[in-house]
Amino acid sequence: MSAEQSPPTLRDVAARAGVSPMTVSRVLRDHPRVTERTRERVLAAVDALGYRRNELARNLRLGRTSGLVGLVVTNLANPFYSQLALGVEAIAGERGLKVVLGNTAEDVQRERRLVEEFAARRVDGLIVVPAGADHSHLTSSRLGRLPVVLAARPPSNIAADCVLVDDFGGAREATARLIAHGAIRPGFLGLPLSAWTGSERFRGFCVALDEAGLTLDERYVRRNQRTIATAEAAALQVLSLPDPPDAFFCANSRNTLGAFRAISASGSRPALAGFDDFEMADVLGLPLIVVAYDPEELGRQAARLLLDRIDREPGAADSPPRRIVIPTTVVEYGMAEQPAVRG
Repeated sequence: MSAEQSPPTLRDVAARAGVSPMTVSRVLRDHPRVTERTRERVLAAVDALGYRRNELARNLRLGRTSGLVGLVVTNLANPFYSQLALGVEAIAGERGLKVVLGNTAEDVQRERRLVEEFAARRVDGLIVVPAGADHSHLTSSRLGRLPVVLAARPPSNIAADCVLVDDFGGAREATARLIAHGAIRPGFLGLPLSAWTGSERFRGFCVALDEAGLTLDERYVRRNQRTIATAEAAALQVLSLPDPPDAFFCANSRNTLGAFRAISASGSRPALAGFDDFEMADVLGLPLIVVAYDPEELGRQAARLLLDRIDREPGAADSPPRRIVIPTTVVEYGMAEQPAVRG
């Protein structure tokens, strides 16, 4: 079929096979009253024309579900979300469900449009990584009782299941490890405080400082770096201070890699810690601490919560919202050999 041609229809198949459209429909439904010879002719026509049924339209006509799960994320360029999607797909696939993915680019209005479009297409449920702080557009009542689970960020202004990473605990432990290795002037490269992950990871950093008797120096704090390049520029700016930090805690892998580039360019040797493990983290050649966790498990848990809501009997009373927290593990690369130097 050329790009200019329309997709073949049921009538096209019927005409090629020399039967009625009703007969084609019966063959595709594996109706027992169709002869084997007719079945072979129809299936040969289907193969020759490349005909595919519109399963979504068919299911909706029959009053069935779409067999689709919507997944809305904020940044497809971030490997975290591709791994989360793999986890969702693994559990949904066990039930014969397909995952439809939408990217908001941290745009709240775009998120609202995507959610509305998915709901209009009758997806069986939604998993959303919300971009903003107001989640009222995700209420079940506004979406026609459509089940919704939030991932990576907790619900605000709604009652909904969610799956989170231990952002606070991971940041707190990694910063404490930096301090235990000798850091007394750690800097922070982070995310916007308006984001849950940004605020929780900064809170963990601050608590670790307080527990060690250290005072936060705002000169060493930079936020809102969304790319490696902007993180590198922010780190270079801090490292150019007369008394630069002796370590950095970075709120995600892009900030960690930006800090690594800045440290390499400046010739300084501050210790480095960051949220998110990543490939080749152990060969950077710098003392490095990373907060590791399993994004796929986050996706699997979110999908399980969603399927549980989908399976509930119509009219059954809603159970209280559930929250699952994915644990973190702090990993050290080369810290024992090259500890940060006090002073």
